[in-house]
Amino acid sequence: MYQYTNQTFHTHNFDQANLQDGELNNCTFEKCTFRGTSMEEMTSTGCQFIDCDFTGALLNASLHKGSAFTNCKFMGTNLFVSKFEQCKMMGSDFSNAYMDGITLLGGDWSYTNLRHTNLSRQDLRGIKLTEADLFGCNLEKSDIRGADLSHVQMGQCKLKGADLRDAKLDGIDLKSLDLQGVKLDVAQAVLLARSFGAKVG
Repeated sequence: MYQYTNQTFHTHNFDQANLQDGELNNCTFEKCTFRGTSMEEMTSTGCQFIDCDFTGALLNASLHKGSAFTNCKFMGTNLFVSKFEQCKMMGSDFSNAYMDGITLLGGDWSYTNLRHTNLSRQDLRGIKLTEADLFGCNLEKSDIRGADLSHVQMGQCKLKGADLRDAKLDGIDLKSLDLQGVKLDVAQAVLLARSFGAKVG
């Protein structure tokens, strides 16, 4: 097991390295590469990863608390049963990432690419997803209360049984969504009715 604290790495190559079961505390990684790196069961706390490449990395069962992964690449990354608590993920790309069993507790996931991700039965309360791409995501039976979904791409999302009460839905074409079994609050129901041309009030 290794531990890095208060260290800074710039354009460092960690490709194919064995970084399993370690701890990163308050470290900064800028434009570093972790392609194909073994990072299972590692923990990051208060770290910053800026423009880093995790393509094909193994991050399964990893835990991240208050860390930032901004404009990072997670293409084909294994994130099975990983956990992100109050992390900032703005602009990161999760194309073809394996995310079954992932836990997202709050945080800022704005401008991320999460297309076709299985987020069913997730606790997504209060999470910020502004302008994220959730095209084709499975959000069935997820608790999305109070989340910021402003201008999110939600085409072909599966929403049956989801709870959207108090979520911000600005800029979303509600008419295009299959809202069968979805819980809405009164204000959202009014928005939906108006989107179909109804005069409410």
